[in-house]
Amino acid sequence: MIMPRGSQLLLPANPWFIAFSLIVALVIDMIPLGRLAWMPDLLAVVLVFWGVHQPRRVGVLWAFFFGLAMDVHDGALLGQHALAYSALSFGAIMLHRRLPWFALANQAVQVLPLFFAAHVITLVVRLLVGGMWPGWSLLLAPLLEAALWPLACLLLLAPQRRAPDPDAHRPL
Repeated sequence: MIMPRGSQLLLPANPWFIAFSLIVALVIDMIPLGRLAWMPDLLAVVLVFWGVHQPRRVGVLWAFFFGLAMDVHDGALLGQHALAYSALSFGAIMLHRRLPWFALANQAVQVLPLFFAAHVITLVVRLLVGGMWPGWSLLLAPLLEAALWPLACLLLLAPQRRAPDPDAHRPL
């Protein structure tokens, strides 16, 4: 596959780093700050990132299990976050060939509908079982998650970047 212009050749992703980043995102989402409707879901951002960059390692099944963990932690309907994260991961895998060709700001615009759809799925499931309307501030969460996308890309791709000083014995 031809690389996009100006992109850097990356080292393979370390599976331990992938697991570590997912667990850190899960723990950050579990910090008891009081769940507000406008707060971004960091685990969703990290799941989409790894779904785009490593679709064979982090797929729908991992998203489902992390969703179940969030359901148990939040005391939500069992499967509410699991369904949303699974749909989010599926959408990320569908975008994994196209998304790296865009700049980071354009990538954020491309993943915004995924984050919006995940919040709509969660909201619909919550309302179907008799939950309360969280308010219009819910629309702010997908925007914040899309705004976190460039930062997540820079942080999570940093360990994979090669040394910038090529020499005669290492031309790449």
